[in-house]
Amino acid sequence: MKTLGVVITDGVGFRNFILSDFLSEAEASFDKVVVLSCLPISVYEGFTKGCKVVELEVFEERFSTWFFMKLKEVAHLQLHKRGNFGIQDSYRINKTKSKSIRGYAKRFIFFITKFLKSESWIHRFNRLQQQTFKTDKITKDYKTILQAEGVDFLFFTHQRPPYIAPLLYASEQLGIPNGSFIFSWDNLASKGRMAGHFNHYFVWSHLMKAELLEFYTSVNASQVRVVGTPQFEPYVLERYKTLEQDFYEKFKLKAECKTICFSCGDVATSKNDPLYIEVIAEAIQNGVLGAVNFIVRTSPAESPERFHFLKERYPFIIWNYPKWDLVRQGHQETWSQRVPNVEDMKDLRSVLQYSDVFVNMCSTMSLDAMCFDKPVINPVFGTAANGLYDDQRFLKYAHYKRVVESGAVAIVTTSDALVTAIKESLNMPSIRLDAQRDLLAMQVSCELEHTSQRIVGCINTCLK
Repeated sequence: MKTLGVVITDGVGFRNFILSDFLSEAEASFDKVVVLSCLPISVYEGFTKGCKVVELEVFEERFSTWFFMKLKEVAHLQLHKRGNFGIQDSYRINKTKSKSIRGYAKRFIFFITKFLKSESWIHRFNRLQQQTFKTDKITKDYKTILQAEGVDFLFFTHQRPPYIAPLLYASEQLGIPNGSFIFSWDNLASKGRMAGHFNHYFVWSHLMKAELLEFYTSVNASQVRVVGTPQFEPYVLERYKTLEQDFYEKFKLKAECKTICFSCGDVATSKNDPLYIEVIAEAIQNGVLGAVNFIVRTSPAESPERFHFLKERYPFIIWNYPKWDLVRQGHQETWSQRVPNVEDMKDLRSVLQYSDVFVNMCSTMSLDAMCFDKPVINPVFGTAANGLYDDQRFLKYAHYKRVVESGAVAIVTTSDALVTAIKESLNMPSIRLDAQRDLLAMQVSCELEHTSQRIVGCINTCLK
């Protein structure tokens, strides 16, 4: 008998591993599947017929745990910041002038990690972090759950959240092999350290495997498996398909007109989105872009209040507010508790499939659009000197520098250039198609079909 434990950390993990075919493939391959959830158990109703769901108690981080986690993270940034703008930027953002206890502690951490930043020191900090869980009640509870369910392999759907660290520690103490899926394409080249050390790693691409081995030198190549990503699998699943006529009717669009879609980021990293939407809306209102439909899909990580003035000013804009319900208040990472439903997955796929041009600020949605061979435009008007939020700096992040160099997207830095790029993409939608396909193949090394089956197969090989 083999039992697979699947750790769902947040709403994106729910989307990737519950709304894809992952659970059905896991249930067909393992004798028992147990979902260990950092989300309320109620969100799984109707999705988990053949497996058990255990709602994990929310882990509240103590100062000692935070201190060693932060030591590990900042040491990682110190070690790898040279020649890597994204890590340099994360390092800068982590700094603080706060006069709180944690503020003073963080400045001390930045000082000592100037000297203690080797991979061996990072491993020491990780061991000290793990020791803070040794007598914690929640760790004992996690151990009890893993033993009671007879878990043979513990699969984490995200490698970074700090609140998974005690569960990882519990699996280590019980000798249960574990592995983590690397959550996103930018996580390795521009983010801080993982929550801990895993036995196995599941990555999107050969590129991501190379990044993992570069930034985590203690990891052996045999521990890393290239599987693609379930993030895009729903785009090839029939149950999420919408007829084109139904798409136009649902969003009240003119079927005879082409459609521009602007996809928003969250307010933390995409502060200029209202400006970009306004530039496009003004061009439409003034007849510069001709008769077109304009859809704006807001970020599921936030509520849409910052766009209300645009909704009043430009009533012709069609707004797609993602149906991601906030299922728990008071969590240390509130955005993680927003969970999508099936309707939203269908809406997203239909918007991607039937829109003609996609505009976003250096988002993963660029790749989503490329799954449907749609032209992509990235507006980045902000610099460190012009008074706008500096979003041009993201072009220097390692993962997005490759996008820029590939020629797969149109990078625009002015209002006129944005409008011109939209016109060009509407008239010549295949202008960058070959570069798009090459970029997508580099970022996702496997076919979208059977992604879940591939991941489950690789998990099985980890147990042999």
